[in-house]
Amino acid sequence: MTIFNIFSFSLFIFVFLNGACQKKEDKMPEKLTFSHSIPAYGNSWVLENASKNRDVIKEQGITNWSEKDVKIRTYFRVEQTGDLHVGIVARAQHGTSELKISCNEEEKQLVMNNSAFDTIPAGIFSVSEPGYHWVEFEGIQKSGQTFADIEAVLIGGQATSGEVYFVKDDFYWGRRGPSVHLGFQVPENTGDVKWFYSEIEVPEGEDVIGSYYMANGFGQGYFGIQVNSETERRVLFSVWSPFQTDNPAEIPEEDRIVLLKKGDGVYTGEFGNEGSGGQSFLRYNWKAGTTYQFLLKGEPTGNGSTDFTAWFFAPEESGWKLIASFRRPKTDTWLKGLYSFLENFITHTGDQSRMAWYSNQWVCNTAGNWTELTRIKFTADATARKDSRLDYAGGVQDDRFFLKNCGFFSDKTIIDTFFERKSNGISPEIDFDKLP
Repeated sequence: MTIFNIFSFSLFIFVFLNGACQKKEDKMPEKLTFSHSIPAYGNSWVLENASKNRDVIKEQGITNWSEKDVKIRTYFRVEQTGDLHVGIVARAQHGTSELKISCNEEEKQLVMNNSAFDTIPAGIFSVSEPGYHWVEFEGIQKSGQTFADIEAVLIGGQATSGEVYFVKDDFYWGRRGPSVHLGFQVPENTGDVKWFYSEIEVPEGEDVIGSYYMANGFGQGYFGIQVNSETERRVLFSVWSPFQTDNPAEIPEEDRIVLLKKGDGVYTGEFGNEGSGGQSFLRYNWKAGTTYQFLLKGEPTGNGSTDFTAWFFAPEESGWKLIASFRRPKTDTWLKGLYSFLENFITHTGDQSRMAWYSNQWVCNTAGNWTELTRIKFTADATARKDSRLDYAGGVQDDRFFLKNCGFFSDKTIIDTFFERKSNGISPEIDFDKLP
């Protein structure tokens, strides 16, 4: 080999190796950069045994985390793909803790021994598609009583170059998740609506604790079914007082909801916190996968009050059950503002998806004529509208309306969209005179 060839070959090797090393260095940034700080409290949930370990998530963030088998996830949504830089603002109060941090099937481990809160880089992960993602924490070993206190999860990198969504305030509502609604469009020529009929089926596996599947809502109240605990379910009917307050004790006597009658086994009382008024519920073990029927009556008394009465059809018992009848003072109206909704009312289940089918809605006017309601407007609450949570959906499938929320799914429905289902044309057969 000539001297020229040897020199050329050596130069090629130098350029090749230098280029390869440079390319490798481009993939390894000198340090992680963070553009968003996600509050742990408003965006984190215990993955399993949430009711048992609910004290792990508090206003201070992730704390009192002592059990090794507890997994915790912090959720966020991005609209771009690429590298995701992850870190935490955290401390190990006593001794040393070793954590496993996961994101999109990638895992990193870090060791903490700082007793004061500090920024701790966790690593770089990959985001291959936009939508909701999570960072999961799991304890490996510790020398102290707890694994770590985590105030915030830090993210940055190419995946955060677009819009990034997470709960920034109103953490109670953010943890409950977005509520979604069907606003029924009643034809103008319907007349005065005296009766409102509808049906709900909750699919198996979608009956999540904390869910309220509200069937027959109206301008002064609401009526539907709930999952209150692992052992209790309810049929709930409530009417708001015309006096605006969240404390029922503040309602003047002349503005109080009056109980006219109630069904067997039905509890009645007052409610507060989201308006106040009269409440009734029947503890009833309704089943997922079964269709239940709801009937509501609204009728003015002629002296400035209106009576609202709710019945629930239990197919297991083959008959209508009276829930309650309330008189609302300072009210002179037939049924208006008809709607259905789906909400979660327990914060520690706000990370679990739930849905239901809402179908066969009809109204009957004062002349006894039925009208089918086949058109709705899909809406959502303030948590959804201000982009705190984007895990909400609704519309029409298989000739039935549906609502879905929570669970951090990525496909959402545009708020204020109208949907129409196919008419079935068969009105309910109800003998109003024989209702209990």
